[in-house]
Amino acid sequence: MDYTILVVEDESVQLESIAGFLSKQGYRVLKSSRPLRALEIAGDEAVDIVLSDFRMPEMSGVELLATLKRRNPGIEVIIMTAYGSVESAIEAMKLGAADYITKPVDLHRLQIMIRNILERKQLVSENRLLRTQLSERFGFQGIISQSSTMAQVMNIAGRVASSNATVLVTGETGTGKELIAKAVHFSGSRREQPFIVVNCAALPETLLESELFGHEKGAFTGADRMRRGRFEMAKGGTLFIDEVGEIPLSLQVKLLRVLQEKTYERVGSSTSLVADVRIVAATNRDLESMIREGSFRSDLYYRLNVVSIRIPPLRDRRDDIPPLIDAFIQRFSKENDKQITGISREAMDVLMKYSYPGNIRELENIVQQSVVLSRSSTITRDDLPIRVSEPYPEASGKDEMQGSFTEKVEAFEQAMILGAMKASGNVQTRAAEQLGISERHLRYKLKKYDLK
Repeated sequence: MDYTILVVEDESVQLESIAGFLSKQGYRVLKSSRPLRALEIAGDEAVDIVLSDFRMPEMSGVELLATLKRRNPGIEVIIMTAYGSVESAIEAMKLGAADYITKPVDLHRLQIMIRNILERKQLVSENRLLRTQLSERFGFQGIISQSSTMAQVMNIAGRVASSNATVLVTGETGTGKELIAKAVHFSGSRREQPFIVVNCAALPETLLESELFGHEKGAFTGADRMRRGRFEMAKGGTLFIDEVGEIPLSLQVKLLRVLQEKTYERVGSSTSLVADVRIVAATNRDLESMIREGSFRSDLYYRLNVVSIRIPPLRDRRDDIPPLIDAFIQRFSKENDKQITGISREAMDVLMKYSYPGNIRELENIVQQSVVLSRSSTITRDDLPIRVSEPYPEASGKDEMQGSFTEKVEAFEQAMILGAMKASGNVQTRAAEQLGISERHLRYKLKKYDLK
């Protein structure tokens, strides 16, 4: 076993007996009859556990414990004590001892005690490693970018991460809003607490309130048991409210109250619960336009928009396309057990000129498909999806070179929608995914432009 145990005992018979037993169990054992020498050993060696007698001439086990913990808090200490000194051993545990065992030492019990302590140490170490990996993966160092516009985004996100301020992340679908939200969480003071996501566009209006706040048993038909909501699940951590613009007006009032009062109730309950969460909200909608239309509350908007982070679309930060392509090629080559080493200059030129209505999510999909279909070690233009190199058809009756700016934008938007609908065989779910918007948003646009 790759663990080191230091036995400190002034009685030589006891010292040799315990050290011999532990050596037979496979541990690396160091021994000392003097506490001061034990401190020197602990300073020179990587010691995991110190097994120390309670009463010794040079210093007591408690004094040794205090000195060891001051020098290295990671060392675990077990106190060996006579039966009449159990109260003193319990006091030692209050000062940081891992456990105590009475003399004469039951070696079988000692073996179990050491095993339990080492399992706890390993679990703590694994959790610390996991938190480090999560911070690296979802922190700012995990965001692939080399453009100046994204550098500004990460600068703002980095400065707000250590606070508890509510953050509103805006940008088109697929730009990486959730990635920024995770970076804010895993770089902040709440990083060891939960990061909980609720996608308002993916839930029916009738279920959204229950998902956010939870419900009591019998609160409505089908509520056969109590259920915790996302606010309760995120206690102490961060609640990421994605597509916040899809929340109906009736529920916006309740969300506003939570942000103001920091309390909420489960559906069907009158008991208030504390909302100890940090809110990060995101939307691809223009909330200010929705306020003017009367579909979003201005007071909720200002509560959410304490710090605003706008993520630019991929077409406005083309410097990020090459490193993203490289990262996606590496990932999907490994996942599909393929030896793809790069991309041809022609294919890269096509990808650099493409408009990416679905942003990074669409680029990821393009690279994944290309890796799967590629027959060589390099992705070529022939491996790319047809839609990438072929423009969307123009909307009928519209000349994109004429009219006001608004008309040009609407004409382009209609052309993209018609092209996506045609490419998906008029399946709205697929067209919405290709465009990088929610299906509800696509239905709104189809109705707005009277597109059939």
